[in-house]
Amino acid sequence: MRRYLGLFLVFEWVMTAWGQTKNAPGIELPIRKAGAVIVLDGVLDEEAWKAASVAKDFFQNYPVDSISPTFQSEARLTFDDHFLYVSFVCYDDSKPDIMQSLRRDFDWDLNDNIGMYLDPYNDFTNGFYFTITPFNVQSEGILSGGAQDDDGFNNSWDNKWYSEVKRSPDRWVAELAIPLKSFRYNHNSDTWNITFVRQDLKRNQVSSWVATPFQFVPASFAYSGRLKFETRPPHAGANVSLIPYLAGISSRDVEKEAPSNNTVNVGMDAKVGLTPSLNLDLTVNPDFSNVEVDQQVINLTRFEFQFPERRQFFLENSDLFSTPGFPDTRPFFSRRIGLTLDSTGTARQVPIQYGARISGKIGKDWRIGLLNMRTQEKSSIGLPAQSYSMAIVQKQVFSRSNIDFFIVDKQSIGLGDYDSKRKYAPGLTRTIIQGTDTTTRLNHYNQVMGFDFNLITKTNRWSGDIYYHRSMDDFNKDKNYSAGMFIGYNTRYVSVFLAQNAVGKNYNAETGYVPALAVYPGYLSSFARVQGTLYPTNSSIAIMAPAVEANVTVIPDGTVTDRTFSAEYNINFLNTASVGVSSTHIFQRLPEAFNPLFPRGNLSYQTGREFEWTEFQLQYNSNTRKIFNFSSQITGGQFYTGTRLSAGGTASVRYQPYGSLSVTVDYNDLQLGQPYGNAQFLLIRPRLDLTLSTKLFLTTVWQYNTRFESVNFNTRLQWRFKPASDIFLVYSHVQNRLPTDFRANDQVLVLKFTYWLNL
Repeated sequence: MRRYLGLFLVFEWVMTAWGQTKNAPGIELPIRKAGAVIVLDGVLDEEAWKAASVAKDFFQNYPVDSISPTFQSEARLTFDDHFLYVSFVCYDDSKPDIMQSLRRDFDWDLNDNIGMYLDPYNDFTNGFYFTITPFNVQSEGILSGGAQDDDGFNNSWDNKWYSEVKRSPDRWVAELAIPLKSFRYNHNSDTWNITFVRQDLKRNQVSSWVATPFQFVPASFAYSGRLKFETRPPHAGANVSLIPYLAGISSRDVEKEAPSNNTVNVGMDAKVGLTPSLNLDLTVNPDFSNVEVDQQVINLTRFEFQFPERRQFFLENSDLFSTPGFPDTRPFFSRRIGLTLDSTGTARQVPIQYGARISGKIGKDWRIGLLNMRTQEKSSIGLPAQSYSMAIVQKQVFSRSNIDFFIVDKQSIGLGDYDSKRKYAPGLTRTIIQGTDTTTRLNHYNQVMGFDFNLITKTNRWSGDIYYHRSMDDFNKDKNYSAGMFIGYNTRYVSVFLAQNAVGKNYNAETGYVPALAVYPGYLSSFARVQGTLYPTNSSIAIMAPAVEANVTVIPDGTVTDRTFSAEYNINFLNTASVGVSSTHIFQRLPEAFNPLFPRGNLSYQTGREFEWTEFQLQYNSNTRKIFNFSSQITGGQFYTGTRLSAGGTASVRYQPYGSLSVTVDYNDLQLGQPYGNAQFLLIRPRLDLTLSTKLFLTTVWQYNTRFESVNFNTRLQWRFKPASDIFLVYSHVQNRLPTDFRANDQVLVLKFTYWLNL
């Protein structure tokens, strides 16, 4: 009996010790108001810091989730009437820190850093993050979907805050001052959700204040603590920011030997805090010439490629507007507004006259989003003036799930009676057959409305989505639906994902992203994926992840048009390298003619033709901690009536801390046989990222694409002379054919000044 009692006491002691060092979700971190001014100097000698509660005992999430990190971290918070203050102490043995450059909004995976992940709404779904490196490089962003996967992070969001870092032989210390006006929060609540995550890339360790199982993102709000205010956080007061800009633009059509066109653009954005958690964004004559250029791709599929949204106006609370539907059935896609694609897939601006967005929280469980924007007519490409609107209301249900109802509206302005002499862009017209007469009519309006139920359980183990949408326009009265359901189950050793969605042949979301409807006359799609995770004891391997996946698409007459089965095996090494192999068996029955060599080949595969083939892929990513590192992949096998060999990757070299040079290559050799022909497509993209300081950045991207015989060059010099205030000098040229002298067809030089003014 004494022996069993002794074993019980030992077990109890072990569990108690475990509980003291493994912080559980919901752990409280008290925060009290600072009694004096906090000076940002990387020295925590103020009384407020000495009296602050400490978030400590960080625990590893990667590469293993059962031990403490090699070096611990600490976080403290305090506040006054204007700022939320955060300090970090990151213990270290002063080994060289790993970083890409001094550029803001760094890549989290490739830099030593620590950050705060904050849910000031208490909905376990949305929030903000602020991260810092040992070299005082800042990055901030917005969180959505509970931050349960990588898609929930967007670092394109920009705002004003301040920081300082001091390094010493055994630690580095960071102090952050974040204006309360910089983010939205519930000032009527004295508790916010919060966690802290450190990336110690030198040792390939990720640790967090709240212990998070390996299979979940350590910044997930399902594994957050509670920031407990001794007194309610202050009301931010009048919260109005004006962001005017002045841009001088010189453009020239070199091909036509036209003289330079010199213009001056003036516009302004404004952010108005209607409440501490509800924001009004306004824009008048916005200019996005300083936004980073899209990275071209060689797309050999039958579907449109989706580029990310980077324009500031659309980012805050963007999940409200962009998450209804599935990734391939979004009723609202903000890049449809003010952008159009040329033949090479390069985005071209369409002038926006004005825009307004209201978004945020109202009450405890409700969020709303309202948007209206108007673009100018662009007759050169057949676009009339357009008005875009969206309204959405979202209600939180259960612990972390929500349901929303929305409507998206697009109106073509000033069309009047149809003028047969004018040519309008695709999507604006329909061919109408009445008896023996065939006429063409303009689409005056397009609307989509519907609801979504998004499931996220308290522990992130279950996730799901059910939606139903309908479209309305001048032409279609039936078969205008889009519906789907998804369920996901995620554990330490296995993950299962199942989805199915159906889209009617007349579903029309002109403001959305539904690429399959450009190919199918309506469809039913089914998807299944099962993935395992193995944790070998081998000292060089972190995890191994085998997976199988299946996709089947059926059109309304019951014909299977697409069917793929794939198997893959991925290995992550402790030194950050990874390798993966996969095999995919593909069946296609073309619902429309398709030419994979476009624009090289003149002969297409005809509607109804069937193909079946197998392809293999090998990919390898080297140790990202090395000064020189690379990622590569090779794909080979059958391809329609012939073969394809694809090889590519990115090689990068860093010159710490001043920048990096990378080169991306994508080569495709397509041998389709006669009479379809052969082609070789090559895309080369060198990129220079030079950071002379934490305020002065030079980014140069050159893109050479033989598929469309084009060269794009873009170089951008940015001087952040004050927080969130910049001067940009941008030069770009586009070359639509490849003459031997590489002269541009179009040249643009922009000098732009922006200033963030708080009222």
